[in-house]
Amino acid sequence: MAGRDRKNSLKALFGDAVTPAGDVSNLSTSINPEGASQPPAAEQAAPPPRAASGAIKAMGLSLTNITREAEEARVLRQALEEGERIVSLDTEKISGSFVSDRLSEEERDDPDFLQLVDSVRESGQQQPILVRPHPEKQGHYQVAYGHRRLRAVHRLGLKVKAVIRNLTDSELVLAQGKENAERRNLSFIERALFAKALIGRGFERKIACDALAVQKSELSRLLQVADSVPDALIRAIGPAPKIGRERWMALGQLFDDDAAKGKAEAEIASDRFRSAESDERFQMLFERLSRKARSEKSAPEALSTPDGKVFARVNRQGRSVKIEFSVEADQGFIEAAIERMTEDYARFLAKAGS
Repeated sequence: MAGRDRKNSLKALFGDAVTPAGDVSNLSTSINPEGASQPPAAEQAAPPPRAASGAIKAMGLSLTNITREAEEARVLRQALEEGERIVSLDTEKISGSFVSDRLSEEERDDPDFLQLVDSVRESGQQQPILVRPHPEKQGHYQVAYGHRRLRAVHRLGLKVKAVIRNLTDSELVLAQGKENAERRNLSFIERALFAKALIGRGFERKIACDALAVQKSELSRLLQVADSVPDALIRAIGPAPKIGRERWMALGQLFDDDAAKGKAEAEIASDRFRSAESDERFQMLFERLSRKARSEKSAPEALSTPDGKVFARVNRQGRSVKIEFSVEADQGFIEAAIERMTEDYARFLAKAGS
């Protein structure tokens, strides 16, 4: 019951504070002498909103969701007190953040998205999104947070409730990162790509750390993984919510040559790969490349004497080559071979550079 009362309270507080679509000329609220936000008279006289038919679903809200809604209510009250208003905007005039942070699109790899669409259809948009004026398109806007709500409202053909705020690029990504921490957490690889995108756009590492709420050492690990696996393959796998840093790092180590990339591209093009869930797609690709590595390791090249005795084996793993002499090999020959190899390699380099 506490969850339902809290949701109804939020609706009563913000559900009707919407200006007509596109009318953003008056974004201020009247402030009484004590500094409290005073809504227009028409809004004061409006009856309390009817409880939504889908309110029973709110009974299942977790404590985390309740806390998050309370925090959003506090932020919105602060926005109203600072002279901002919730407005209704055409979704066609709103574009996503200039830094992508999600690998799932609508219901693909996001099973909760359809529930969000149903919730908006039944109860309306409970919380506005945060946008800023688009830096390049006049009359258009750019999302700081609320991408999933925007897509849900767009699918239903409705206008979206939004708070418009002038934000710098840094303020936008910080708001975006804050939402990710408070709502559906990004998977490890989504965080890694978000970090890579921020650094690639010239943001300082401190901004990236703050946006992701991580220390510098963890940021370095995120960047290491994002650089080790080709971007196209990461996007083909998707968010892979159950796959953590160690397994992504292990996958990155398998991309040591062009042959590995070719095998990976063949795997992601298969029908079975495309029809699988994200975590399964990761496992399919990992197993495909691991089989390649094991087969190469299990088939070393034997070096034999004229009478057929093996005195050494050559192991090739990608660009790495290892020569292992057998215990029966003459130690004098091994020492001579090492010395000769050093001299031959020096002559080879000298000739290649001439």
